[in-house]
Amino acid sequence: MATIRNLKIKTASCKRIVKELHSYEKEVGWEASKTAGMKEKGADPYDLKQQENVLAESRMMIPDCRKRLESSLADLKGILAELEEANQKEGPEVTEAESTVAVVEKLFETSES
Repeated sequence: MATIRNLKIKTASCKRIVKELHSYEKEVGWEASKTAGMKEKGADPYDLKQQENVLAESRMMIPDCRKRLESSLADLKGILAELEEANQKEGPEVTEAESTVAVVEKLFETSES
């Protein structure tokens, strides 16, 4: 049975994963520029290889975050649907959850374009 408490938890989870995704995207940009700078300066091959490994790890985290976000979004939508069936679709928690769903769906739309 869906409750407002579960709704708050799933909403917070979605928000946290979105924040984490943005953080990894920024990190990839930063690490890519650092790697390019090292290549231009002719850094030690070992150091350059280590930096490339760091960049690859950061890039691997983005699809992982997207998968977790998709799962979390599906859970949140499920709870919203259950609350709607039980006629409990009112209150600030529900409004916040619906806006979070809209933000996440927009994020997926822009990344697919």
